[in-house]
Amino acid sequence: MHIEMENLKEKTAKGLFWGGLNSGTTQVLNVVIGILLGRLLSPAEWAPIGMIAIFSAIAGNLQSSGFSTAIVNMKQPTDNDYNAVFWFNVSMSFVIYWVLFALAPLIALFFEQPCLTDLSRFIFLAFFISSFGISTQAYLTKNMMQREIAVVNLCALVCSGIVAIILAFKGYSYWSLAWQQVVNSTLLVVGRFFFVKWHPSLKVDFSPIRRTFKFSMNILITMIINTVNNNMLTFIFGKLFTKTPQVVGNFFQSFKWNTMAYQIVGGTIEQVAQPVLVSVRGDEQERGIRVFRKMLRFTAFMAFPALFGLSLVAREFILATIGEQWADCVPMLRILCIGGAFMPFYSLYRNLVISQGRSDVNMWLNITQIALQMVLILLTYRYGIDTVIWAYTILNIVWLLVWQVYARKMIGIRLLDTLKDILPFASISIAVMAVTWFLTAAVENVYLLLLLRVALAAALYVLIMKLLKVQIMEECVEFLRKGKKVKK
Repeated sequence: MHIEMENLKEKTAKGLFWGGLNSGTTQVLNVVIGILLGRLLSPAEWAPIGMIAIFSAIAGNLQSSGFSTAIVNMKQPTDNDYNAVFWFNVSMSFVIYWVLFALAPLIALFFEQPCLTDLSRFIFLAFFISSFGISTQAYLTKNMMQREIAVVNLCALVCSGIVAIILAFKGYSYWSLAWQQVVNSTLLVVGRFFFVKWHPSLKVDFSPIRRTFKFSMNILITMIINTVNNNMLTFIFGKLFTKTPQVVGNFFQSFKWNTMAYQIVGGTIEQVAQPVLVSVRGDEQERGIRVFRKMLRFTAFMAFPALFGLSLVAREFILATIGEQWADCVPMLRILCIGGAFMPFYSLYRNLVISQGRSDVNMWLNITQIALQMVLILLTYRYGIDTVIWAYTILNIVWLLVWQVYARKMIGIRLLDTLKDILPFASISIAVMAVTWFLTAAVENVYLLLLLRVALAAALYVLIMKLLKVQIMEECVEFLRKGKKVKK
Protein backbone atom coordinates (compact mmCIF):
# COMPACT_ATOMS: atom_id res chain seq x y z
CA MET A 1 0.00 0.00 0.00
CA HIS A 2 2.87 2.36 0.80
CA ILE A 3 4.43 1.76 -2.63
CA GLU A 4 1.06 2.28 -4.28
CA MET A 5 0.59 5.55 -2.39
CA GLU A 6 4.02 6.78 -3.46
CA ASN A 7 3.28 5.93 -7.10
CA LEU A 8 0.04 7.88 -6.89
CA LYS A 9 1.86 10.84 -5.36
CA GLU A 10 4.46 10.76 -8.13
CA LYS A 11 1.80 10.59 -10.83
CA THR A 12 -0.11 13.40 -9.17
CA ALA A 13 3.04 15.52 -8.87
CA LYS A 14 3.84 14.95 -12.54
CA GLY A 15 0.25 15.66 -13.53
CA LEU A 16 0.05 18.87 -11.51
CA PHE A 17 3.42 20.06 -12.75
CA TRP A 18 2.64 19.58 -16.43
CA GLY A 19 -1.01 20.47 -15.97
CA GLY A 20 0.00 23.70 -14.28
CA LEU A 21 2.59 24.41 -16.95
CA ASN A 22 0.03 23.72 -19.65
CA SER A 23 -2.72 25.84 -18.07
CA GLY A 24 -0.40 28.64 -17.02
CA THR A 25 1.47 28.91 -20.31
CA THR A 26 -1.73 28.53 -22.28
CA GLN A 27 -3.39 31.39 -20.45
CA VAL A 28 -0.29 33.60 -20.72
CA LEU A 29 -0.26 33.01 -24.47
CA ASN A 30 -3.99 33.63 -24.59
CA VAL A 31 -3.40 36.92 -22.81
CA VAL A 32 -0.77 37.96 -25.35
CA ILE A 33 -2.92 36.88 -28.30
CA GLY A 34 -6.01 38.43 -26.72
CA ILE A 35 -4.23 41.75 -26.20
CA LEU A 36 -3.10 41.91 -29.81
CA LEU A 37 -6.50 40.92 -31.19
CA GLY A 38 -8.23 43.27 -28.74
CA ARG A 39 -6.24 46.17 -30.16
CA LEU A 40 -6.80 45.14 -33.77
CA LEU A 41 -10.54 44.43 -33.49
CA SER A 42 -13.34 46.56 -32.03
CA PRO A 43 -16.06 45.36 -29.60
CA ALA A 44 -18.55 45.24 -32.48
CA GLU A 45 -16.23 42.93 -34.46
CA TRP A 46 -16.03 40.50 -31.53
CA ALA A 47 -19.81 40.39 -31.15
CA PRO A 48 -20.63 37.90 -33.98
CA ILE A 49 -18.23 35.33 -32.54
CA GLY A 50 -19.77 35.73 -29.09
CA MET A 51 -23.30 35.34 -30.45
CA ILE A 52 -22.67 31.92 -32.00
CA ALA A 53 -20.22 30.61 -29.39
CA ILE A 54 -22.98 28.68 -27.65
CA PHE A 55 -23.88 26.74 -30.84
CA SER A 56 -20.28 25.64 -31.45
CA ALA A 57 -19.89 24.66 -27.82
CA ILE A 58 -23.10 22.59 -27.71
CA ALA A 59 -22.16 20.92 -30.99
CA GLY A 60 -18.84 20.02 -29.42
CA ASN A 61 -20.67 18.42 -26.50
CA LEU A 62 -22.89 16.39 -28.82
CA GLN A 63 -19.99 15.04 -30.83
CA SER A 64 -18.39 13.31 -27.83
CA SER A 65 -21.69 12.48 -26.10
CA GLY A 66 -19.81 11.90 -22.85
CA PHE A 67 -18.23 8.62 -23.99
CA SER A 68 -14.71 10.02 -23.74
CA THR A 69 -15.40 10.79 -20.07
CA ALA A 70 -16.69 7.24 -19.66
CA ILE A 71 -13.37 5.94 -20.98
CA VAL A 72 -11.38 7.99 -18.47
CA ASN A 73 -13.65 6.64 -15.72
CA MET A 74 -12.85 3.02 -16.65
CA LYS A 75 -10.17 1.23 -14.66
CA GLN A 76 -8.56 -0.33 -17.76
CA PRO A 77 -10.06 0.73 -21.12
CA THR A 78 -9.20 -1.42 -24.16
CA ASP A 79 -8.31 -0.51 -27.75
CA ASN A 80 -11.83 -1.54 -28.72
CA ASP A 81 -13.25 1.05 -26.28
CA TYR A 82 -11.18 3.84 -27.83
CA ASN A 83 -12.03 2.69 -31.36
CA ALA A 84 -15.78 2.61 -30.68
CA VAL A 85 -15.71 6.13 -29.26
CA PHE A 86 -13.63 7.37 -32.20
CA TRP A 87 -16.05 6.21 -34.89
CA PHE A 88 -19.11 7.21 -32.90
CA ASN A 89 -17.74 10.73 -32.47
CA VAL A 90 -16.84 11.14 -36.13
CA SER A 91 -20.19 9.87 -37.41
CA MET A 92 -22.17 11.96 -34.92
CA SER A 93 -20.17 15.07 -35.78
CA PHE A 94 -20.72 14.60 -39.48
CA VAL A 95 -24.49 14.52 -38.99
CA ILE A 96 -24.54 17.42 -36.53
CA TYR A 97 -22.43 19.62 -38.80
CA TRP A 98 -24.88 19.33 -41.70
CA VAL A 99 -27.82 20.00 -39.39
CA LEU A 100 -26.14 23.18 -38.18
CA PHE A 101 -25.19 24.06 -41.75
CA ALA A 102 -28.88 24.03 -42.64
CA LEU A 103 -29.80 26.04 -39.52
CA ALA A 104 -27.23 28.79 -40.12
CA PRO A 105 -29.70 31.17 -41.88
CA LEU A 106 -32.09 30.87 -38.91
CA ILE A 107 -29.27 31.72 -36.50
CA ALA A 108 -28.48 34.81 -38.55
CA LEU A 109 -32.17 35.77 -38.58
CA PHE A 110 -32.51 35.32 -34.81
CA PHE A 111 -29.65 37.73 -34.07
CA GLU A 112 -30.51 39.99 -37.03
CA GLN A 113 -26.94 39.63 -38.30
CA PRO A 114 -26.82 38.40 -41.94
CA CYS A 115 -23.06 37.77 -41.73
CA LEU A 116 -23.69 34.90 -39.30
CA THR A 117 -24.86 32.53 -42.07
CA ASP A 118 -21.48 32.08 -43.71
CA LEU A 119 -19.56 32.67 -40.48
CA SER A 120 -21.47 29.95 -38.63
CA ARG A 121 -21.01 27.40 -41.38
CA PHE A 122 -17.28 27.98 -41.38
CA ILE A 123 -16.76 27.98 -37.60
CA PHE A 124 -18.82 24.81 -37.19
CA LEU A 125 -16.14 23.03 -39.21
CA ALA A 126 -13.90 23.35 -36.16
CA PHE A 127 -16.00 21.01 -34.02
CA PHE A 128 -16.28 18.45 -36.86
CA ILE A 129 -12.50 18.43 -37.27
CA SER A 130 -11.98 18.12 -33.53
CA SER A 131 -14.10 14.93 -33.43
CA PHE A 132 -11.14 13.05 -34.90
CA GLY A 133 -9.10 13.86 -31.78
CA ILE A 134 -11.53 13.13 -28.94
CA SER A 135 -10.50 9.50 -28.41
CA THR A 136 -6.82 10.40 -28.47
CA GLN A 137 -7.42 13.16 -25.93
CA ALA A 138 -9.18 10.62 -23.69
CA TYR A 139 -6.15 8.31 -24.09
CA LEU A 140 -3.76 11.08 -23.07
CA THR A 141 -5.91 12.05 -20.08
CA LYS A 142 -6.46 8.48 -18.88
CA ASN A 143 -2.73 7.78 -18.97
CA MET A 144 -1.95 11.14 -17.33
CA MET A 145 0.27 12.19 -20.24
CA GLN A 146 0.13 15.85 -19.23
CA ARG A 147 3.49 16.67 -20.82
CA GLU A 148 2.27 15.56 -24.24
CA ILE A 149 -1.04 17.38 -23.73
CA ALA A 150 0.87 20.55 -22.89
CA VAL A 151 3.11 20.32 -25.96
CA VAL A 152 0.19 19.74 -28.33
CA ASN A 153 -1.97 22.49 -26.82
CA LEU A 154 0.78 25.08 -26.83
CA CYS A 155 1.83 24.38 -30.42
CA ALA A 156 -1.77 24.58 -31.62
CA LEU A 157 -2.40 27.77 -29.66
CA VAL A 158 0.71 29.56 -30.93
CA CYS A 159 0.16 28.65 -34.58
CA SER A 160 -3.57 29.45 -34.60
CA GLY A 161 -2.92 32.68 -32.71
CA ILE A 162 -0.36 33.79 -35.29
CA VAL A 163 -2.84 33.08 -38.08
CA ALA A 164 -5.54 35.13 -36.33
CA ILE A 165 -3.23 38.08 -35.68
CA ILE A 166 -2.01 38.19 -39.28
CA LEU A 167 -5.55 38.05 -40.65
CA ALA A 168 -6.80 40.70 -38.21
CA PHE A 169 -3.90 42.96 -39.17
CA LYS A 170 -4.84 42.56 -42.83
CA GLY A 171 -8.43 43.62 -42.11
CA TYR A 172 -10.29 40.30 -42.06
CA SER A 173 -12.27 41.40 -38.98
CA TYR A 174 -14.20 38.57 -37.24
CA TRP A 175 -13.03 36.08 -39.89
CA SER A 176 -9.61 36.16 -38.24
CA LEU A 177 -11.21 34.75 -35.06
CA ALA A 178 -13.05 32.11 -37.08
CA TRP A 179 -9.84 30.94 -38.75
CA GLN A 180 -8.17 30.78 -35.35
CA GLN A 181 -10.71 28.19 -34.17
CA VAL A 182 -10.47 26.03 -37.29
CA VAL A 183 -6.66 26.03 -37.38
CA ASN A 184 -6.47 25.28 -33.65
CA SER A 185 -8.82 22.27 -33.94
CA THR A 186 -6.86 20.88 -36.86
CA LEU A 187 -3.50 21.13 -35.14
CA LEU A 188 -4.83 19.57 -31.94
CA VAL A 189 -6.01 16.50 -33.85
CA VAL A 190 -2.70 16.08 -35.68
CA GLY A 191 -0.64 16.60 -32.52
CA ARG A 192 -2.58 14.07 -30.45
CA PHE A 193 -2.19 11.35 -33.06
CA PHE A 194 1.54 12.03 -33.09
CA PHE A 195 1.93 11.19 -29.39
CA VAL A 196 -0.67 8.45 -28.92
CA LYS A 197 0.34 4.84 -29.61
CA TRP A 198 -3.25 3.79 -30.25
CA HIS A 199 -4.75 4.35 -33.71
CA PRO A 200 -8.31 3.67 -34.94
CA SER A 201 -9.07 0.54 -36.96
CA LEU A 202 -11.78 -0.21 -39.48
CA LYS A 203 -13.11 -2.99 -37.27
CA VAL A 204 -15.98 -1.17 -35.60
CA ASP A 205 -17.71 -2.62 -32.54
CA PHE A 206 -20.17 -0.32 -30.80
CA SER A 207 -20.76 -2.62 -27.81
CA PRO A 208 -18.69 -0.32 -25.51
CA ILE A 209 -21.04 2.52 -26.50
CA ARG A 210 -24.07 0.48 -25.50
CA ARG A 211 -22.51 -0.58 -22.17
CA THR A 212 -21.74 2.98 -21.11
CA PHE A 213 -24.76 4.61 -22.76
CA LYS A 214 -26.64 5.64 -19.60
CA PHE A 215 -23.55 6.99 -17.86
CA SER A 216 -22.46 8.83 -21.00
CA MET A 217 -25.86 10.34 -21.69
CA ASN A 218 -25.92 11.79 -18.19
CA ILE A 219 -22.51 13.30 -18.89
CA LEU A 220 -23.73 14.64 -22.24
CA ILE A 221 -26.74 16.37 -20.73
CA THR A 222 -24.53 17.83 -18.04
CA MET A 223 -21.99 19.05 -20.58
CA ILE A 224 -24.70 20.78 -22.58
CA ILE A 225 -26.10 22.36 -19.43
CA ASN A 226 -22.65 23.62 -18.42
CA THR A 227 -22.14 24.97 -21.92
CA VAL A 228 -25.45 26.80 -21.80
CA ASN A 229 -24.50 28.07 -18.36
CA ASN A 230 -21.11 29.34 -19.56
CA ASN A 231 -22.53 31.04 -22.65
CA MET A 232 -25.99 31.95 -21.43
CA LEU A 233 -25.37 35.60 -20.65
CA THR A 234 -23.57 36.27 -23.94
CA PHE A 235 -26.42 34.59 -25.81
CA ILE A 236 -29.12 36.53 -23.96
CA PHE A 237 -27.29 39.84 -24.26
CA GLY A 238 -26.79 39.11 -27.95
CA LYS A 239 -30.57 39.00 -28.38
CA LEU A 240 -31.44 41.87 -26.03
CA PHE A 241 -28.85 44.23 -27.50
CA THR A 242 -28.96 43.47 -31.23
CA LYS A 243 -28.91 47.20 -31.98
CA THR A 244 -25.84 47.80 -29.81
CA PRO A 245 -23.45 44.90 -30.49
CA GLN A 246 -20.64 46.69 -28.64
CA VAL A 247 -22.40 45.77 -25.38
CA VAL A 248 -22.21 42.08 -26.32
CA GLY A 249 -18.59 42.52 -27.35
CA ASN A 250 -17.71 44.14 -24.02
CA PHE A 251 -19.33 41.35 -22.02
CA PHE A 252 -17.74 38.68 -24.23
CA GLN A 253 -14.34 40.28 -23.65
CA SER A 254 -14.76 40.49 -19.86
CA PHE A 255 -16.10 36.93 -19.71
CA LYS A 256 -13.14 35.73 -21.76
CA TRP A 257 -10.53 37.28 -19.42
CA ASN A 258 -12.29 35.91 -16.33
CA THR A 259 -12.49 32.44 -17.86
CA MET A 260 -8.83 32.44 -18.85
CA ALA A 261 -7.85 33.45 -15.31
CA TYR A 262 -9.76 30.75 -13.45
CA GLN A 263 -8.85 28.08 -16.00
CA ILE A 264 -5.21 28.44 -15.02
CA VAL A 265 -6.20 26.72 -11.79
CA GLY A 266 -9.22 24.78 -13.00
CA GLY A 267 -7.35 23.39 -15.99
CA THR A 268 -4.53 22.15 -13.78
CA ILE A 269 -6.95 20.34 -11.49
CA GLU A 270 -9.13 19.10 -14.34
CA GLN A 271 -6.29 17.18 -15.97
CA VAL A 272 -5.49 15.09 -12.90
CA ALA A 273 -8.60 15.08 -10.69
CA GLN A 274 -10.64 12.32 -12.29
CA PRO A 275 -7.80 9.83 -12.92
CA VAL A 276 -6.50 10.32 -9.37
CA LEU A 277 -9.93 10.10 -7.74
CA VAL A 278 -10.77 6.99 -9.78
CA SER A 279 -7.51 5.39 -8.64
CA VAL A 280 -8.45 5.78 -4.95
CA ARG A 281 -12.07 4.74 -5.45
CA GLY A 282 -12.82 1.71 -3.32
CA ASP A 283 -9.93 2.34 -0.90
CA GLU A 284 -10.49 3.26 2.73
CA GLN A 285 -12.59 6.38 3.20
CA GLU A 286 -9.89 8.30 5.03
CA ARG A 287 -7.53 8.07 2.06
CA GLY A 288 -10.15 9.42 -0.34
CA ILE A 289 -10.89 12.35 1.98
CA ARG A 290 -7.19 13.10 2.38
CA VAL A 291 -6.63 13.20 -1.39
CA PHE A 292 -9.69 15.36 -1.99
CA ARG A 293 -8.82 17.84 0.77
CA LYS A 294 -5.31 18.26 -0.59
CA MET A 295 -6.81 19.18 -3.96
CA LEU A 296 -9.19 21.61 -2.21
CA ARG A 297 -6.29 23.39 -0.52
CA PHE A 298 -4.28 23.58 -3.72
CA THR A 299 -7.28 25.02 -5.56
CA ALA A 300 -7.98 27.62 -2.87
CA PHE A 301 -4.29 28.54 -2.59
CA MET A 302 -4.14 29.36 -6.31
CA ALA A 303 -7.66 30.52 -7.24
CA PHE A 304 -8.42 33.21 -4.66
CA PRO A 305 -5.30 35.38 -5.09
CA ALA A 306 -5.40 35.01 -8.89
CA LEU A 307 -9.04 35.99 -9.39
CA PHE A 308 -9.38 38.52 -6.58
CA GLY A 309 -6.15 40.02 -7.87
CA LEU A 310 -7.52 40.34 -11.39
CA SER A 311 -10.62 42.01 -9.99
CA LEU A 312 -8.35 44.48 -8.18
CA VAL A 313 -6.37 45.43 -11.30
CA ALA A 314 -9.24 45.11 -13.80
CA ARG A 315 -9.26 48.78 -14.84
CA GLU A 316 -5.54 49.24 -15.31
CA PHE A 317 -5.20 45.79 -16.88
CA ILE A 318 -7.81 46.52 -19.54
CA LEU A 319 -6.56 50.05 -20.27
CA ALA A 320 -2.90 49.03 -20.39
CA THR A 321 -3.44 46.01 -22.61
CA ILE A 322 -6.36 46.28 -25.02
CA GLY A 323 -7.00 50.00 -24.70
CA GLU A 324 -9.57 52.64 -23.83
CA GLN A 325 -12.10 51.27 -26.34
CA TRP A 326 -12.75 48.38 -23.92
CA ALA A 327 -13.16 50.51 -20.76
CA ASP A 328 -16.88 49.64 -20.48
CA CYS A 329 -16.06 45.99 -19.79
CA VAL A 330 -14.14 46.80 -16.57
CA PRO A 331 -17.14 46.74 -14.15
CA MET A 332 -18.31 43.44 -15.65
CA LEU A 333 -14.85 41.92 -15.32
CA ARG A 334 -14.58 42.90 -11.66
CA ILE A 335 -17.86 41.21 -10.78
CA LEU A 336 -17.15 38.10 -12.83
CA CYS A 337 -13.74 37.62 -11.19
CA ILE A 338 -15.34 37.39 -7.75
CA GLY A 339 -17.40 34.43 -8.91
CA GLY A 340 -14.51 33.16 -11.03
CA ALA A 341 -12.49 32.51 -7.87
CA PHE A 342 -14.97 29.76 -6.99
CA MET A 343 -15.29 28.16 -10.44
CA PRO A 344 -12.27 25.80 -10.12
CA PHE A 345 -14.02 24.16 -7.16
CA TYR A 346 -16.81 23.11 -9.50
CA SER A 347 -14.29 21.15 -11.55
CA LEU A 348 -13.09 19.40 -8.43
CA TYR A 349 -16.54 18.51 -7.12
CA ARG A 350 -17.72 17.44 -10.57
CA ASN A 351 -14.80 15.07 -11.00
CA LEU A 352 -15.38 13.64 -7.53
CA VAL A 353 -19.02 12.86 -8.32
CA ILE A 354 -18.16 11.36 -11.72
CA SER A 355 -15.34 9.28 -10.25
CA GLN A 356 -17.93 7.69 -7.96
CA GLY A 357 -19.98 6.67 -11.00
CA ARG A 358 -22.77 9.13 -10.18
CA SER A 359 -23.11 10.99 -13.48
CA ASP A 360 -26.83 11.29 -12.68
CA VAL A 361 -26.10 13.45 -9.62
CA ASN A 362 -23.76 15.55 -11.71
CA MET A 363 -26.49 16.02 -14.31
CA TRP A 364 -29.32 16.97 -11.95
CA LEU A 365 -27.24 19.39 -9.92
CA ASN A 366 -26.36 21.24 -13.10
CA ILE A 367 -29.93 21.18 -14.43
CA THR A 368 -31.23 22.71 -11.21
CA GLN A 369 -28.49 25.33 -11.19
CA ILE A 370 -29.17 26.54 -14.71
CA ALA A 371 -32.93 26.62 -14.04
CA LEU A 372 -32.31 28.89 -11.07
CA GLN A 373 -30.01 31.06 -13.15
CA MET A 374 -32.68 31.51 -15.79
CA VAL A 375 -35.17 32.58 -13.13
CA LEU A 376 -32.68 35.11 -11.73
CA ILE A 377 -32.00 36.53 -15.19
CA LEU A 378 -35.72 36.98 -15.86
CA LEU A 379 -36.10 38.74 -12.50
CA THR A 380 -33.09 41.04 -12.82
CA TYR A 381 -32.49 41.89 -16.49
CA ARG A 382 -34.68 45.01 -16.25
CA TYR A 383 -32.19 46.48 -13.79
CA GLY A 384 -29.24 46.33 -16.16
CA ILE A 385 -26.35 44.09 -17.12
CA ASP A 386 -24.37 44.60 -13.91
CA THR A 387 -27.32 43.47 -11.79
CA VAL A 388 -27.72 40.31 -13.87
CA ILE A 389 -24.03 39.53 -13.52
CA TRP A 390 -24.16 40.05 -9.75
CA ALA A 391 -27.12 37.67 -9.42
CA TYR A 392 -25.38 35.12 -11.63
CA THR A 393 -22.19 35.37 -9.57
CA ILE A 394 -23.84 35.05 -6.15
CA LEU A 395 -25.81 31.98 -7.20
CA ASN A 396 -22.66 30.28 -8.53
CA ILE A 397 -20.93 30.79 -5.18
CA VAL A 398 -23.86 29.63 -3.03
CA TRP A 399 -24.56 26.58 -5.21
CA LEU A 400 -21.22 25.05 -4.20
CA LEU A 401 -22.85 24.23 -0.85
CA VAL A 402 -25.20 21.82 -2.63
CA TRP A 403 -22.24 20.03 -4.22
CA GLN A 404 -20.68 19.80 -0.78
CA VAL A 405 -23.75 17.96 0.52
CA TYR A 406 -23.26 15.22 -2.07
CA ALA A 407 -19.52 15.11 -1.48
CA ARG A 408 -20.31 14.38 2.18
CA LYS A 409 -22.65 11.55 1.18
CA MET A 410 -20.11 9.99 -1.21
CA ILE A 411 -16.78 10.17 0.60
CA GLY A 412 -17.69 11.53 4.03
CA ILE A 413 -15.98 14.94 3.85
CA ARG A 414 -17.59 17.43 6.25
CA LEU A 415 -18.52 21.02 5.44
CA LEU A 416 -16.47 22.20 8.42
CA ASP A 417 -13.35 20.55 7.01
CA THR A 418 -14.01 22.05 3.57
CA LEU A 419 -14.37 25.52 5.08
CA LYS A 420 -11.16 25.02 7.07
CA ASP A 421 -9.39 24.22 3.80
CA ILE A 422 -10.60 27.17 1.72
CA LEU A 423 -11.69 30.09 3.94
CA PRO A 424 -8.21 31.00 5.24
CA PHE A 425 -6.96 31.46 1.67
CA ALA A 426 -10.03 33.51 0.72
CA SER A 427 -9.68 35.74 3.79
CA ILE A 428 -5.95 36.30 3.31
CA SER A 429 -6.47 37.08 -0.39
CA ILE A 430 -9.16 39.67 0.37
CA ALA A 431 -6.96 41.28 3.01
CA VAL A 432 -3.97 41.38 0.65
CA MET A 433 -6.00 43.03 -2.10
CA ALA A 434 -7.45 45.60 0.30
CA VAL A 435 -3.99 46.56 1.61
CA THR A 436 -2.60 46.68 -1.92
CA TRP A 437 -5.40 48.97 -3.10
CA PHE A 438 -4.91 51.31 -0.13
CA LEU A 439 -1.12 51.55 -0.57
CA THR A 440 -1.31 52.21 -4.33
CA ALA A 441 -4.45 54.34 -4.59
CA ALA A 442 -2.48 57.55 -5.17
CA VAL A 443 -0.66 56.23 -8.25
CA GLU A 444 -2.16 57.67 -11.45
CA ASN A 445 -0.06 56.17 -14.24
CA VAL A 446 -1.95 53.11 -15.49
CA TYR A 447 1.12 51.06 -16.42
CA LEU A 448 2.96 51.81 -13.19
CA LEU A 449 -0.18 51.12 -11.15
CA LEU A 450 -0.65 47.73 -12.81
CA LEU A 451 2.95 46.66 -12.13
CA LEU A 452 2.91 47.93 -8.54
CA ARG A 453 -0.35 46.23 -7.63
CA VAL A 454 0.62 42.88 -9.15
CA ALA A 455 4.08 42.88 -7.56
CA LEU A 456 2.90 44.11 -4.16
CA ALA A 457 -0.07 41.74 -3.93
CA ALA A 458 2.05 38.74 -4.95
CA ALA A 459 4.82 39.63 -2.48
CA LEU A 460 2.38 40.15 0.40
CA TYR A 461 0.56 36.88 -0.29
CA VAL A 462 3.75 34.80 -0.44
CA LEU A 463 5.13 36.52 2.66
CA ILE A 464 2.00 35.79 4.68
CA MET A 465 2.01 32.17 3.53
CA LYS A 466 5.61 31.80 4.70
CA LEU A 467 5.08 33.60 8.02
CA LEU A 468 2.10 31.38 8.78
CA LYS A 469 4.06 28.32 7.60
CA VAL A 470 1.18 27.21 5.39
CA GLN A 471 1.71 23.58 4.45
CA ILE A 472 0.36 23.93 0.94
CA MET A 473 3.38 26.09 0.05
CA GLU A 474 5.68 23.19 0.82
CA GLU A 475 3.37 20.76 -0.98
CA CYS A 476 3.37 22.90 -4.12
CA VAL A 477 7.16 23.13 -4.07
CA GLU A 478 7.29 19.37 -3.66
CA PHE A 479 4.90 18.88 -6.59
CA LEU A 480 7.10 21.07 -8.76
CA ARG A 481 10.26 19.31 -7.66
CA LYS A 482 8.83 15.89 -8.42
CA GLY A 483 7.48 17.13 -11.73
CA LYS A 484 10.95 18.36 -12.71
CA LYS A 485 12.53 15.07 -11.67
CA VAL A 486 10.08 13.16 -13.83
CA LYS A 487 10.82 15.54 -16.71
CA LYS A 488 14.55 14.80 -16.44
